[in-house]
Amino acid sequence: MRRRITFSRNLTLSLSRTCRCYCKYCAFATHKAHLYSPDEVLEILDRAVSRHHVKELLVLTGEKPEVNREVVARLNEYGHDDFVSYVVWTCERALERGMLPHTNLGVLPREELARLREVTASQGLMLESTNPDLVVHQGSPTKHPGLRIETITAAGELKIPFTSGILVGIGESEEERVAALEQLAELHERHGHIQEVILQNYVPHQNYYGREPAQIADAATREYWRTGVWDGPRLDAPGWACEVTLEDMKRLVGEARRLMPGVGIQVPPNLSDWWTELVRAGATDLGGLSANGDHISPEHPFPSPGEVRKRLRAEGLALSERLCVYPEYIDPTWISRPVMDVIKTRYWSFIPRHGSGRRVDLQVADVAAPRAIQRARDGVALTPEELTALFAETRPSVIAEMRAAADELRAELAGDTVTFVVNRNINVSNICTVGCAFCGFGQSRRSPDAYEHSEEEFVRRVGEAVAFGATEICMQSGIHPEWGLEDYEKWLRVAKRTAPELHLHAYSPMEVAHMCDVSGLAPRAVFDRLREAGLGSTPGTAAEVLHDGVRERISPNKLPVARWVEIIEASHAEGIRSTVTVMFGHVEEPWELAEHMRVVRELQERTGGFTEFVPLSFIPFHTLLGRTHGVEEISREENLKHTAAFRLALGRTVTNLQASWVKMGLDAATESLRWGVNDLGGTLMEESISRMAGSYHGVRLTPEELVAAAHRAGRPAAERTTLYDIRRRYALPPDDSGRPRLWPARMASGGGRSA
Repeated sequence: MRRRITFSRNLTLSLSRTCRCYCKYCAFATHKAHLYSPDEVLEILDRAVSRHHVKELLVLTGEKPEVNREVVARLNEYGHDDFVSYVVWTCERALERGMLPHTNLGVLPREELARLREVTASQGLMLESTNPDLVVHQGSPTKHPGLRIETITAAGELKIPFTSGILVGIGESEEERVAALEQLAELHERHGHIQEVILQNYVPHQNYYGREPAQIADAATREYWRTGVWDGPRLDAPGWACEVTLEDMKRLVGEARRLMPGVGIQVPPNLSDWWTELVRAGATDLGGLSANGDHISPEHPFPSPGEVRKRLRAEGLALSERLCVYPEYIDPTWISRPVMDVIKTRYWSFIPRHGSGRRVDLQVADVAAPRAIQRARDGVALTPEELTALFAETRPSVIAEMRAAADELRAELAGDTVTFVVNRNINVSNICTVGCAFCGFGQSRRSPDAYEHSEEEFVRRVGEAVAFGATEICMQSGIHPEWGLEDYEKWLRVAKRTAPELHLHAYSPMEVAHMCDVSGLAPRAVFDRLREAGLGSTPGTAAEVLHDGVRERISPNKLPVARWVEIIEASHAEGIRSTVTVMFGHVEEPWELAEHMRVVRELQERTGGFTEFVPLSFIPFHTLLGRTHGVEEISREENLKHTAAFRLALGRTVTNLQASWVKMGLDAATESLRWGVNDLGGTLMEESISRMAGSYHGVRLTPEELVAAAHRAGRPAAERTTLYDIRRRYALPPDDSGRPRLWPARMASGGGRSA
């Protein structure tokens, strides 16, 4: 999978800086009374929602502010018996506004952690070091590692998603750094609650006596995000500090990965210029890129998410938002009901897929999926409940039955031959007015990434396709605001004039709907003109999920389901066959995929015009959905399960099921030949839509590579035309004995009907 680097879009609230500790590195704490009033808290929260659109409220405080009598008096005035009560009130107000609280109050007893658990999504406490004798901690008894380990342990026992870490450069030895990571690894091994480890390098600070670090941080951040120029102080380290080098930090990243595989490794991108080097070394997270700055290091503003995204993209990496609680902990076992309700209401797309619905609890009878499998074997149309059950299924034994039944249907309908087409994609322009949240391809006219091929360039690409041996050109573009029907006809005519023998598979239903809108013609009339210009068949793309609720969520400007169906029916009525697609693995729910398959099957039963069904797993990396909604790439296992479900849902209505190797990778596509697939698609030669969304599986395969994939699966291969006429066959090569090669045993056992 492509590496995603995560961050949390948060805002920091330094509720109280009053602290009982005297750490020598700290410029945040004060020993005077400091406490925001309720009115100030509400003003900050409202501004966070309206101006910054944050998802996390990071509550930072000094340790035990009640040591100051004036703070106690103010708390009593505000109606609170202790400071934790005021923090709970603050977190409740944040939850009301849709923000998820993450608190870091220092060392706390178990009962106070438990009180906070009810209103927080996660909590944190830096271990810092296991050395109890550091000069920097003198006068700060709660910095003793034993006390901090007690708090981290109690958080694990209470099942609190927890963030911890070490502070590097405060006088510790290299061995002590590793020992601190080993201590955290031991605690995580015991309780499984540490979601991320922060590797934070120490930087010297000024003394902010008499000034408010929050105001300094906010001003520094606004100036840095506006200009991109940082001109903060570079101070000499004090005598108790020790040097920290890039190599030191890279070694710690490696140690953290070794000791705590699967735990996030966070490096602050505002405290050094080397954070990209640490990402290359294996760091996975950049923390909260706080819109109002770093209150601990106020003159070191975080880079903006846009700037970070640009730098990571140059490294081939994707930046994605996360919540303050990591995905694997978004579960009632770890999260209280009030917090879980906010996540389900506001941030349900961040909830990991486990087969069932993420917005509401999905209730499907245990017998629904097994019953659906048996009925699908017989080609019977499945009920909405049965279709939903297939997409929601998680039991390995039932999924194995799905695979076997899908493979059996494939064998019955399409035989053992694995087909492919030698084709070329040409995306003439990526200029688009629609603005789909799932798309990394479309660009506005003014975008520096926008393009539009000249006729000369288009002809060159067609010529390359002919030289490659292609029989098909697949042509789709964005919805160009200046193109009329005549422009779409022009590209078809130019292609036919250049290479009359090529089949032109062109123009999505969205493009055809646009042609209807700008020409005033009905869909059938538009298809009549396109056929005269050279159109051979229609891609059934722009389907995404044929459920208007999903379409509203991911692309409200896209044509509705009824219009998509109308366009495809018009294509079929004009004798122009089409493919049909589904884009899955994003924010859709199982019952919404069930509706998609109902629409597809009923349409095929009416027209018989679909040549193939093409599942397209969502590529999240450089798309708005992936960047801001926590949508991760669907797993290989879920991808294959869905593939089998699609075959079963279609029954005997559509013969051909295609695997998109550019979406799922050739290895997974080869494996999908056991899950109901009989076609590996095309050679493509170029593919801009998936590539610009972040696909990392390449954009071109040769016929030899596709034949080899089929043979690795123990199946013969054949090159086909767009409409599935066979052009040439590639028999399985003999084994070393000269006999015809047999299927691998694990494949041979999957094709027969179960007793």
